[in-house]
Amino acid sequence: LSSSYPSFQNAELGKRAPRWIRDNEVTMCMKCKEPFNALTRRRHHCRACGHVVCWKCSDYKAHLEYDGNKLNKVCKDCYHVIIGCTDSEEKKRKGILEIESAEVSGNSVICSFLQYMEKSKPWQKAWCVIPKQEALVLYMYGAPQDVKALATIPLLGYTVDDTPKSADLPHSFKLTQSKSVHSFAADNEELKQKWLKVIHLAVKGETPECQNE
Repeated sequence: LSSSYPSFQNAELGKRAPRWIRDNEVTMCMKCKEPFNALTRRRHHCRACGHVVCWKCSDYKAHLEYDGNKLNKVCKDCYHVIIGCTDSEEKKRKGILEIESAEVSGNSVICSFLQYMEKSKPWQKAWCVIPKQEALVLYMYGAPQDVKALATIPLLGYTVDDTPKSADLPHSFKLTQSKSVHSFAADNEELKQKWLKVIHLAVKGETPECQNE
């Protein structure tokens, strides 16, 4: 369970108050990965690890030492740890998209928000990461603390077009390969050039240097 609790040792769960992940830092439940939406998915906080979870994943209660051993709402993972029970489901291997954003962002070549557009879909904001361990792959998340990527782009072989096509998005660039086209836009020219420096190397199969401050 160590990857699920980046700032907590299992032995500390319930013994001290966690750092709460803010609601606006996630777009999906940090346990079951179901997307939140305004109508049906209210956000809840696990009182043990501070993660944001949906109502189904917060339907557990455990006595927490830091709160005078009162019963508190906790997520499934923390419940099993605190009562000393293991959940075999947690041992399933993670798929490629299920690498947590915080995990790769903390050890990345570059990461930031970018505007993203695919084909004729509308532009949307995405948290983009190129991890050091996979420096030729671009991971896209809905928010920095999401526990599952929305998409990955293996950059090797793509053609880079850094000429802006829109006056509204002057700091844009495009990746093309065969019929696959991905458009990105940065908030400023400096950030765009940082991304291009990394991507120009990655599309040739070369490992880029770290661009994170």
